[in-house]
Amino acid sequence: MFDSTLSGRTAVVTGASRGIGEAIAGALLRSGADVTTLQRSAPSPDLQQLAADEGRALAHVAVDFADAASIRDAIDTIGAVDILVNNAGTQIRHDSVAFPLEDFNRVMAINTSAVFQLSQGFGAHMVERGQGKIVTLASLLSFQGGMRVPAYAASKGAVAQLVKALSNEWAGRGVNVNAIAPGYVETEMNEALLADAERFRQLSERIPAGRWARPEDIASAVVFLCTPYADYIHGTVLPVDGGWLGR
Repeated sequence: MFDSTLSGRTAVVTGASRGIGEAIAGALLRSGADVTTLQRSAPSPDLQQLAADEGRALAHVAVDFADAASIRDAIDTIGAVDILVNNAGTQIRHDSVAFPLEDFNRVMAINTSAVFQLSQGFGAHMVERGQGKIVTLASLLSFQGGMRVPAYAASKGAVAQLVKALSNEWAGRGVNVNAIAPGYVETEMNEALLADAERFRQLSERIPAGRWARPEDIASAVVFLCTPYADYIHGTVLPVDGGWLGR
């Protein structure tokens, strides 16, 4: 599936300790990139072993995505890179009439403000060099409203617009800014849905592809956007949803 298209590139992946983020980091390593992960915990032993097997460098910087100072320190520690993947995010569910403002602000801070700060910090180096790739994880809720997740929907809608805004400024300066909007993925974030047999059946029947995505499905699309094959793709929010939005 992967070749050495990204050989010699350096990449940052946020939230790479598990799930989609870990799959993305692994796919970048298999494609020849050296990877630094940003999250609280260190990369998994499996990811560390993969890096060793591939002969690639794997580093880690601890960061709190709700803390602007922590993010700034991480950017300063890492310096210039070729690729940034904004994967880290959070979701909190409440009925909207009872949604605590503290929870709303936390979701917006992690899912939107941190994405802008990271894109701005690493993007400045890319603009200066005249090349770079930024891929952010959006959501189907960048297009739809969802239920009991007003903060998440608002944050992912904002991400879609942020991608377009940054692309308008940076596309002509050699930096590709795009997003991936995953459909339903078999990850820990969806444990409750996966455990509900009836709801799982209903959702699966709604997906034309007939199955939920695996983390590797999302990772493959991210890698594509990071390669020279995607050099003329700018400001796009690409659904990787098995056809959900087309239904």
